[in-house]
Amino acid sequence: MAQMKPKSIAVFNSNDIYPVSADSTMPFNQHRDILYLSGVDQEESILLLFPEAHEEKHREVLFLRETNDHIAVWEGEKLTKERAFEVSGIKTVYWLSEFDKIFFELMTEAETIYFNTNEHYRQSVETETREDRFIKKTKEQFPAHSWAKSNPILQRLRSIKDAIEIDLLQTACNITEKGFRRVLNFVKPGVWEYEIEAEYIHEFVRNRSKGFSYTPIIASGNNANVLHYIENNQPCKDGDLILMDVGAEYANYSSDMTRTIPVNGKFTKRQKEVYNAVNRVKVEATKMLVPGNFWKEYHVEVGKLMTSELLGLGLIDKADVQNENPDWPAYKKYFMHGTSHHMGLDTHDYGILWEPMKANMVFTVEPGIYIPEEGFGVRLEDDVVIQSKGEPFNLMKNIPIEADEIEELMN
Repeated sequence: MAQMKPKSIAVFNSNDIYPVSADSTMPFNQHRDILYLSGVDQEESILLLFPEAHEEKHREVLFLRETNDHIAVWEGEKLTKERAFEVSGIKTVYWLSEFDKIFFELMTEAETIYFNTNEHYRQSVETETREDRFIKKTKEQFPAHSWAKSNPILQRLRSIKDAIEIDLLQTACNITEKGFRRVLNFVKPGVWEYEIEAEYIHEFVRNRSKGFSYTPIIASGNNANVLHYIENNQPCKDGDLILMDVGAEYANYSSDMTRTIPVNGKFTKRQKEVYNAVNRVKVEATKMLVPGNFWKEYHVEVGKLMTSELLGLGLIDKADVQNENPDWPAYKKYFMHGTSHHMGLDTHDYGILWEPMKANMVFTVEPGIYIPEEGFGVRLEDDVVIQSKGEPFNLMKNIPIEADEIEELMN
């Protein structure tokens, strides 16, 4: 509210419950912005903020779908007005049926409305959201108002994590660790990728996670060279590596881990060389995640580290580097994705990439080397919190990563 223009209102809508077909729906997943601002994790909810409302009670308002005994029996308990206050700290709670009337009254006092458009750099949404419908309707109903964007404010707020958020992220990472340790005891030649996925979900759910924070990748052998391989339906063969990109969610916060392990519990000499090269890049890249650094320049520096390692592995030579296209450097043949993204309520979380890194931002660090001609790929990934001084704090520091430790635990 402190960053809003004078005489302005901001509105935040819940997500829809999306249909599959017939009477089937996807499980409800709350829009992260209304959850972040209010704690309300329920469909058909609206948060309205109006710092200069004439009546003080209308400066923070929640609108909820009206609940009753019938709904409680068929769908489970929904938020009452009293419970909504306990959850959100917002005193003024109306039923959704009153929204149009109250919103009109408040808009006559306001000059600007903040719309919550999705401006994440990876967004590619084709579905019309509840937020989209609200924006369309409001523009028609109030054509003389000014419009503003709430997203830049939220990007800056959400990218800096509160201590409570870091605790929740740590819990999510700890649950992921339990899943990984379970899998280390389970994997052997002949198991199927989907069986490994099942071991993870078992451990996640029994530790009070709702499940995976994103679609898991369990990629054995050459499948690891498909960056978003999610079929997870192949057998794991003796002598192959398995790349596992998985993370547990906890209280709507995401963790994001990648580990690469040998199916038979023992890396070959070549596999270990590549593995250790990736791990060295990860260690050095992590040290660069400090306040004041910029995401783009950071990736250029990581590229130099990777170039050096690929030369050492004989995957590229000096001529490749000398003749490289600056827009697609030589190292990109074997490491074609970025090293880090923001983490938090979303796996690819909010954060404005052209602004400097700040303390309490949370980033992944995930270098990889993918060698289709040799039939394997290696990626390693941890989640780290930028500190005001010194190296970042690794939320996954207890999850085994050294090649020798992996072999020891598997055997």
